[in-house]
Amino acid sequence: MTEHLLNAALDAAEHGWSVIPLRPGDKRPALHGEASCPGTGDCAGGHRKWEQRATTDRDRIRTAWSAHPFNVGIATGPSGLVVVDLDMPKTKHNSNADTPCGVTTFKALCERTGHPVPTTRTVRTASGGIHLYFTAPLGTRLTNTAGMLGPLIDTRAWGGYVVAPGSTVHSGAYAVEDAAPVLQLPDWLLNTLKPPQKPAKSVNLALPDEVGRYAAAVLRKEQAAIRAAVKPNRERTLFEAARAMGRFVAWGDIPRHEVEQAFQGAAESTGLPAYQCRATLRSALNWSIRTCKPRGTA
Repeated sequence: MTEHLLNAALDAAEHGWSVIPLRPGDKRPALHGEASCPGTGDCAGGHRKWEQRATTDRDRIRTAWSAHPFNVGIATGPSGLVVVDLDMPKTKHNSNADTPCGVTTFKALCERTGHPVPTTRTVRTASGGIHLYFTAPLGTRLTNTAGMLGPLIDTRAWGGYVVAPGSTVHSGAYAVEDAAPVLQLPDWLLNTLKPPQKPAKSVNLALPDEVGRYAAAVLRKEQAAIRAAVKPNRERTLFEAARAMGRFVAWGDIPRHEVEQAFQGAAESTGLPAYQCRATLRSALNWSIRTCKPRGTA
């Protein structure tokens, strides 16, 4: 078992992915915490957390995994990875046994947004779920998310890790299901997972008061339309409202975060899931801002 896990760690490092030892038969890191840091080795200059100590150094890997049958963790951030974790419903208490699994929810999300299900490196988890591996886009630092894409869909990036294939826990083993090349994270997923834009600092644009009042009036009108929408027109109404407001954001008449907050709350009040509202808002606003004509020619 030690040799098998050593090979799993070396295989991950061969891909350029930084690994950490996990407790034997477990998913938790086997590295010491700050309270028990010896202040030697990697931590000679101060305590280094597990993400900082993740490595692709084959000699260090051989030393660690030759001594103990550690499971293998892949530190996604240092490895330049974004992993989409499609989980299975927890059925221990049968409270959500009828909940669709993450795979089903993700397929529905792809269908709804008009994108094919990506064919990329896929790992079957011990619980029967799926890990989809993607390379992280350059210049964007993504962090972990929980439920942003939908129920039972999490993502792992900076600040996170995944259990590598070859590792085994009490519920089973992790294994490669599809050894396809690792795709770059699709733009539509990237746009959904990007952290919300921070509100811009107030800038005096020297615009007539009438301009701001008109944008606010349109915002209230579209917000009311969203609240009044019913199935099956809720998402379409949100989409069209966001496109209508994008030009005012592009012209500087109203901050983007005000539009997002107003429309997010209105859409959620109709029963649309929060993640679906966020994805629709971002997509529509990005398109409208990108294609907006200059004021006076629109």
